[in-house]
Amino acid sequence: MKKNINITEELKVVEKYIKKDLSKEKTISGLYKYIFRSSGKKMRARLSLIASSVKNHKDRFKLASVIELLHTATLVHDDVVDNSSVRRGVKSVNNVWTNSHGVLIGDYIYSKAFILMVEIGNKNILEDLANATNDISQGELIQLDAIRNIKISLNKLKKISYFKTGRLFEAAARTGAMLSSSNRNYINNVSECAKNLGILFQIRDDMLDYSSDLKIGKPSYQDLREGKVTYPFFYAYKNSNTRNKKNLFELLGKNNLNQSKAKTLIQNLNGIQKTQQLAEKYHVGVSTIHGAETFYEFLRPSHREKKALCVMAVPVCVLEHRKS
Repeated sequence: MKKNINITEELKVVEKYIKKDLSKEKTISGLYKYIFRSSGKKMRARLSLIASSVKNHKDRFKLASVIELLHTATLVHDDVVDNSSVRRGVKSVNNVWTNSHGVLIGDYIYSKAFILMVEIGNKNILEDLANATNDISQGELIQLDAIRNIKISLNKLKKISYFKTGRLFEAAARTGAMLSSSNRNYINNVSECAKNLGILFQIRDDMLDYSSDLKIGKPSYQDLREGKVTYPFFYAYKNSNTRNKKNLFELLGKNNLNQSKAKTLIQNLNGIQKTQQLAEKYHVGVSTIHGAETFYEFLRPSHREKKALCVMAVPVCVLEHRKS
């Protein structure tokens, strides 16, 4: 049983797995290296490592690598769907190469993830990750169908948040726990915590779209330009009179929008405030959960707006399970 873990060092092992057995084809290896040149925060891989830390299983790093590969593949495909030009502060694959390159290298990354899954040889884990991948795809399709859809419901937005983001957070923690424990309470508690963390992450990400902070790694107001109805827009629209509803609708999908004017309108209609209130429902303050500061040290969010992500109770579940 592992008493102490060094997530930073363990993630270095994960990176080695990710970069192992690269194709000798120059185009493929070039694309792959370009995508993984920036390590990112690897929050989902961290969740997997934390959840599986109750036992020193030989496949812990391999499983965390699978999680990171699945996540990266979804990002590459997402950039193609959204025609995004920037990812993590640099040009996206589809911007440097083409959309076709983006689709195909995303598929290649998916295939590497499934090769590692098969090597792990755990049918339950394979099934859980296959279902999660299916749900993530559904989430992307549901959101695509919701472009400029001002009639979208709050429940539908929550479903998109869960499928797009919460689902892989949940699967990362769940499969990590499944790898190292047979305690159903532990597995279910860790899964639920991670699910809520993922939804919170997406809510915060929606709020960050209205930030001018260049450190977030993507252009501000990108969701608005793409016509996506996110939480701040949803609440602002819901709180609007007929005139403001018209003004808001005109912002959706507008490339040359006035950012200052858009932000002021969303803020004045309590879009940001209501989204913040929703986020607060998904987390408990750091001071109220023993061990949450430790989890924050594991995750180390790169900007302050995401500090709320440290309130997850996964480390508490892990610590309690170690005692049993």
